[in-house]
Amino acid sequence: MTSTTQQSRYRVEGMDCASCATKIDTAVRRLQGVEDVSVSVTAGTMTVRHQGDPDLLPSIAKRVSGLGYKVFPLPQSTVAAPKVAADDHACGCGHDHHDHKPDARDHDRTGHVHDHGDHGHGTASHKHDHAGHSHASEGAEAAVAGLHGHDRGPTAGPWWKSAKGRLTIATGVAVAAAWGIGKLVPALEAWFFTAAMLVGLLPIARRAFMAARVGTPFSIEMLMTIAAIGAVIIGASEEAAAVVFLFLIGELLEGVAAGKARASIQSLTGLVPKTAQLEENGKTREVEAESLAIGAVILVRPGDRIPADGVILSGESAIDEAPVTGESTPVRKSADATVFAGTVNGDAALRIRVTAAASDNTIARIVKLVEEAQESKAPTERFIDRFSRYYTPGVVVVGALVAIVPPLFLGGGWGEWVYKGLAILLIGCPCALVISTPAAIAASLSSGARRGLLLKGGAVLENIGKVTAVAFDKTGTLTEGKPKVTDIVGLGMSDTEVLRLAAALETGSSHPLARAILDRAVAAGTDVPQVIDAKAIGGKGVSGTVDGLDVFLGSPQAAADKVSLTSEQSARIAALNDEGKTVSILVAKGGAAGLLAIRDEPRADTAAGLKALADAGIKTIMLTGDNQRTAEAIGKTLDIEVRAQLLPEDKQRIVGDLKRQGFRVAKVGDGINDAPALAAADVGIAMGGGTDVALETADAAVLHGRVGDVIEMIDLSRRTMSNIGQNITIALGLKGLFLVTTIIGITGLWPAILADTGATVLVTMNALRLLAVRPRRVAA
Repeated sequence: MTSTTQQSRYRVEGMDCASCATKIDTAVRRLQGVEDVSVSVTAGTMTVRHQGDPDLLPSIAKRVSGLGYKVFPLPQSTVAAPKVAADDHACGCGHDHHDHKPDARDHDRTGHVHDHGDHGHGTASHKHDHAGHSHASEGAEAAVAGLHGHDRGPTAGPWWKSAKGRLTIATGVAVAAAWGIGKLVPALEAWFFTAAMLVGLLPIARRAFMAARVGTPFSIEMLMTIAAIGAVIIGASEEAAAVVFLFLIGELLEGVAAGKARASIQSLTGLVPKTAQLEENGKTREVEAESLAIGAVILVRPGDRIPADGVILSGESAIDEAPVTGESTPVRKSADATVFAGTVNGDAALRIRVTAAASDNTIARIVKLVEEAQESKAPTERFIDRFSRYYTPGVVVVGALVAIVPPLFLGGGWGEWVYKGLAILLIGCPCALVISTPAAIAASLSSGARRGLLLKGGAVLENIGKVTAVAFDKTGTLTEGKPKVTDIVGLGMSDTEVLRLAAALETGSSHPLARAILDRAVAAGTDVPQVIDAKAIGGKGVSGTVDGLDVFLGSPQAAADKVSLTSEQSARIAALNDEGKTVSILVAKGGAAGLLAIRDEPRADTAAGLKALADAGIKTIMLTGDNQRTAEAIGKTLDIEVRAQLLPEDKQRIVGDLKRQGFRVAKVGDGINDAPALAAADVGIAMGGGTDVALETADAAVLHGRVGDVIEMIDLSRRTMSNIGQNITIALGLKGLFLVTTIIGITGLWPAILADTGATVLVTMNALRLLAVRPRRVAA
């Protein structure tokens, strides 16, 4: 049963760290008709899933703007949303659980049997809802002031032109003026400092009371307001003014520093050129890249960036894909190859057919994925959020007790202990603690995305670092996914002549094994002759006349029906079969003229990637639907445990067995095939080159398709969790230190506010170190 659900997306300016996102989430979620709310502080966006009541949209905007934020609606979308319980998708995989037929085998005219058990590269249709997400314009211009700061305006201009920058400058000028005038008129000095303090405090207090009205009385703004007003009451107006000014400086620094995390991923949008050369009626004209429609043909000159995702129609060139996949070496591509927006065309002109609109190209989807991933909280972040709900009121209670108990019961002076109580309020501000996790996660998600490692949210980022076993598909994951000629054995003629005649017979065929032979001929520079009277012999092979010779190419069984094979030839064929290779025999001049052995070879970096995982103490295993002999041959080459001839349910069962043995399991595949195993794993990782499958289906995706990137992803997770631990230690350690020194009278209000804003700046800067981490290079 389904119901029509409308999804609305907003750009929100003025959001402050994680607590602001919580305020907005809580306020909007309470509106009748709202089903779900996702708020991304780093992206400055809010996505609301709600019923199609036209009166609800103004209510949502009014509720958010009433909290003191600016709201700008982005395009909307309508989707058919199944009515499921909130936790129905809690398998943690995000996969489409389709049924897949295992071991689909393709028999064609050559009689070769080609296994597709692990491919999953069929023509399955994928329908995705991208409406409501404008990446090229709104997304790029969304507010990016930082993870923590009141002003969420665009960062295109200098910081001093932002609202928060102007407020900080105005407060600083007011404090300096109060100090100067106070020296001239000492009797009025306290009043001048109070006035200077109010310049900065009034906007803070306004937000504090707005937050209190919607159920968040213990916000940082409220603690700041109470402390500043209390300081004035006890005669510490100079310190109150300085504290407000330092608070605003800290907020500004946090915003500038943390903005780098989002700028890192948003800068990807700048890689796509603004214009494109559109080809129409044999002529080209310059058009806006955003206007390119699917199916349009564009011309990309040497040295230019490719303006859209597409498929090469003609031309051959080296493509620099580093901006999208992180691959430092240009990739040679020709007709029918896929290219991505933002990559750089090397040395030849290309004609390309556009396959995705500007708002849906690979880079746009990467940006969207990372922004949405930042809305997904990691378990650690959820714990910190829950902890802070009790921590902040607890700090208020401790501050009150420190201010009241000593004067009432221990004979202390009211002024001294109220001062200490107010300092404790400032020390207890939870900013550094609350930002410790999302800052690190945002930096890691951005850093990973720029290297082609996409993780869908903080929970995935946290979980993948705990993985102790990785189960790989074979075809297209550990291997290239397309057969290659590995051996050419001349029996009655030279190896070159064997390849030449075989390529002639296979000319025009699209079968994977035929393509392997033709590719080998092209690579060898073979002059392929013309074939006459080519005929496909069902289930056996293909025959024809080449250079006046009657030639046949087919399986060993079919060849044995035509000519006699010697024991030596049969032994050679058996040896090649034992290596997991498919053998075709070329028959000419009344005998076996040669052998061609074909196998889907491992990726160049597979062995090194598996070794890196093993060196890290992680178990690796191959799960494949391929036949036992082929799988074992590949497994022996790669030194990996093999389970072969598996149905999808077998793979799911094995993943379950590994989990019951105490392993944390990651399943690596193409993102469509083996959905049950992917769902059963703790983390599902898609290997792909920017396809819908790789970006949309799994928990994580390796854009470049390198096995070595799996250990990169695990390393990234482990570094992130270590960074989060450091951040929490910094936040709580500084607060604990200043709490003790304040109570015993060593420090006061000024150090107290530095303990908060200083810790927040330190935590944010420490998190941003993750942007600069150099990845390990797994040697191919």
